[in-house]
Amino acid sequence: MTATTAWIAYRRPRPGARLRLFCFPYAGGGAAIYRSWVDEMPPEIEVCPVQLPGREQRLGEKPFTRIAPLVEALAAHLEPHLDGLPSAFFGHSLGAIVAYELTHRLSRRLRPTHLMVSARRAPQLRYEGRTTYDLPPVEFRARLRELDGTPREVLDHEELMELMEPLLRADFELVDTYSPVGRPPLECPVTAFGGAADGEVERQELAAWEKVTTGPFLLRIFSGGHFYLHQQREPLIAAVIESLSRQAGSDRIETGAAR
Repeated sequence: MTATTAWIAYRRPRPGARLRLFCFPYAGGGAAIYRSWVDEMPPEIEVCPVQLPGREQRLGEKPFTRIAPLVEALAAHLEPHLDGLPSAFFGHSLGAIVAYELTHRLSRRLRPTHLMVSARRAPQLRYEGRTTYDLPPVEFRARLRELDGTPREVLDHEELMELMEPLLRADFELVDTYSPVGRPPLECPVTAFGGAADGEVERQELAAWEKVTTGPFLLRIFSGGHFYLHQQREPLIAAVIESLSRQAGSDRIETGAAR
């Protein structure tokens, strides 16, 4: 595994692909979140699950705690995979921030085809809540239970939590210390996805992603909470395919709850 290929896992090259979809995980998650997407996307879409340092095959590497250096590293290591085919980005929660910032970073030399963000408020909206990464251990684990994104088997296993907690804290530090820099809007289409019962992100906070682009905007709401992408995997994949298939000049549309 080279330094460059380490950043993408479970990829299956598709000679007939017309687009590459780079997928970014949520806090504490790895590329395996999107492993099934590799096979469930049509042949025209080559899925590239992004593997960040500190998880799965890269468990021994130090995770990033600030967005800017992470995005610079991504821009450098993903560059060989960004030539030849149009590129689109999908990110859930923390991954949405990373995808958004990377889209801006790469827009200096190329124009990503589509930005897809999931379960994350628009970057221009200020968050006044308490930070998570610096909570005492008992409160930190209670917060993880509240978010319901970490398997109970991990939360209830002391040795596993000792292994996972530094990564989780580092990822939450990425989120909690993120402060977007004012910049011109993107030009590419943006699609925002969310769960109807998400207690962390409200519908209007998802809808506010419309302000980050001058291009087409689409909002899709699914049943489920913050981690709806697991329970609603098949409908979400169908919606991603539909969004990627839309014409760049299509009207801004908000759909009802997906089924």
